[in-house]
Amino acid sequence: MVEISLNDIKKSFGFNNVLDGFDLEVNTNDRIAIVGKNGAGKTTLFKIITGSETVNSGIVSIRKGSKIGFLEQIPTEYDSNLTVNDVLMSAFNELILVYEEMQKLENEMASNCSDIDKVMVRYGKLQDDFINKGGYDMDSNLSRICSAFNISSDMRNQLYSSLSGGQKTLVHFAKLLLEQPEILLLDEPTNHLDIKTIEWLEEFLKSYKGTVVINSHDRYFLDKVVNKIALLENGKCTLYHGNYSYYIEEQERELLAEFQSYKTQQKQIQAMKDAIKRYRDWGNRSSNEKFFKAAANLEKRLERMEILDKPELQKKKLPLNFQQNDRSGTRVINLDSIYMAYGPKTILNGIDFEIEYGENVCLLGDNGSGKSTLIKIILGDVVPISGAVNIGTNVKIGYLPQQLSFEDENISILDEFRKHFEGNETQLRAVLAKFFFNGENVFKKVNKLSGGEKVRLKLAELIQKDVNFLILDEPTNHIDIDTREMLEEALLDFKGTILFVSHDRYFVNKLAKKIVEIKNANITTYLGNYDYYIEKKTAIIAPKEYKKR
Repeated sequence: MVEISLNDIKKSFGFNNVLDGFDLEVNTNDRIAIVGKNGAGKTTLFKIITGSETVNSGIVSIRKGSKIGFLEQIPTEYDSNLTVNDVLMSAFNELILVYEEMQKLENEMASNCSDIDKVMVRYGKLQDDFINKGGYDMDSNLSRICSAFNISSDMRNQLYSSLSGGQKTLVHFAKLLLEQPEILLLDEPTNHLDIKTIEWLEEFLKSYKGTVVINSHDRYFLDKVVNKIALLENGKCTLYHGNYSYYIEEQERELLAEFQSYKTQQKQIQAMKDAIKRYRDWGNRSSNEKFFKAAANLEKRLERMEILDKPELQKKKLPLNFQQNDRSGTRVINLDSIYMAYGPKTILNGIDFEIEYGENVCLLGDNGSGKSTLIKIILGDVVPISGAVNIGTNVKIGYLPQQLSFEDENISILDEFRKHFEGNETQLRAVLAKFFFNGENVFKKVNKLSGGEKVRLKLAELIQKDVNFLILDEPTNHIDIDTREMLEEALLDFKGTILFVSHDRYFVNKLAKKIVEIKNANITTYLGNYDYYIEKKTAIIAPKEYKKR
């Protein structure tokens, strides 16, 4: 059954054609991801489906009776007097009304009303509706969702307006799942979630009794959840029947096929040019007009031929060629019995931790487990209650924080970069061009940059410093998949040491050679990538589960 039908949709903002003949059908129980570069129109597409954005032309059809739940990137606002619990309980408004009506009818039946048969019939219908919509499961569902999203009882009593943007998004997401709409539209659902919560969400969505449409840059998440990929490119849709890895394989196959077609056509063009040259040569030798006519006919065929563009087989790369005049010593950093607490809560309980030159180390842990605190201790921004931080010989740190900021965001990219660059204007602009800031784009204000552009600019600035130890706190937040892939390749080429925090498991899997998990204020080290870490964790848990049986 078709839940959403988009036919020949055109949508423009001024002279910018965001959607230009977009076609897509979403069927019941589809798990479909909309992928494309930042600015391609994914969020606009979601708003068109919900009806909050109109189209210039085309037909939008939603199955009659289907309720749409939309998780937006910008947190939803509610009345400033509402608590978190009020917001969550509003998911059950319809059920609560049914329950109140049932109670009213129960009172009537208890008072031996004159029209008892009619009341009982009405009560039976309401009770069936209440049961079918999960009325008797309200409390258990609320408890389950709150537990999964780490929404504590204390947090439920807080005013919603007092929450951070990330917390508001979590609460709105929890409310959305409690409503159980027939169609879920999720715009970057894994933002603000730790890995444990993302894994729970994956299982929840795989068994969800409804249709799910997702916009996400989390490739590992897409591999686990979706069964279709809709590529939004140049305002149009290309559909792939599989998960993200299948989509990548198909794209590579298509690209190779395009390149083969290009090579075949180039051979044909060259053969035709050679034939034209021969016909003219023979015509000049024999003074035979037929040879010149044959050459002219081939030239006309060449003119009418639709010339294929050469496909770009090599992906764009970020040139992270750090000038490491002196590498660090073998021991980059050593943490000795670090103890840190905030009030009565112990964050790090006497941990020992060492990183050696050339290692790519990922810090994993739930939100609030102490990852960012540990990084701040290493950077010297936070002093531990006890323990020592020993930085190795000739270690020069470059830091990419989670929240990227610049001293003055009202200046241009060019002026911002000039603060960190020694050289003339031509050299400066040449370096910026390598980070895809070209032409007039260098005059763009820093406060107008996207997340990916800010990451690129900060990396361009870091490269001007003689660093050999990179510390990255959630470097893939708010950047699209293309930029993530460029960042991965650049960091794999980096000839120094990397310590990073990330909940992007695809990124962790590709980059990490060591996983350090922070849990219950202690650390456990796994000598491998994310898949190895999961394999070892599963092996530890499995025997315990077996003994229980």
